[in-house]
Amino acid sequence: MSLKAQAFIYQLLSFAVLFIGFRFLIGTYTNLTGLWVPVTAFIIGTIISPKFQAVKTNDGEKLFMSWIFLKGIKQIK
Repeated sequence: MSLKAQAFIYQLLSFAVLFIGFRFLIGTYTNLTGLWVPVTAFIIGTIISPKFQAVKTNDGEKLFMSWIFLKGIKQIK
């Protein structure tokens, strides 16, 4: 599997986990109803989820991650 596909899958899985978690928390602990619950969870999940990117370097293709809770950019593979 290419690193671009892995980056996409990691991005999708991390967003999905955060979205489902925040959707449950927002629906349970706030007074929001209807469409506002998933929209709010989507916005929070988009902001908080880590970002993955495959980059071609001189050493070959590498996978990097940046996240709001980590300082700098981390090399995954």
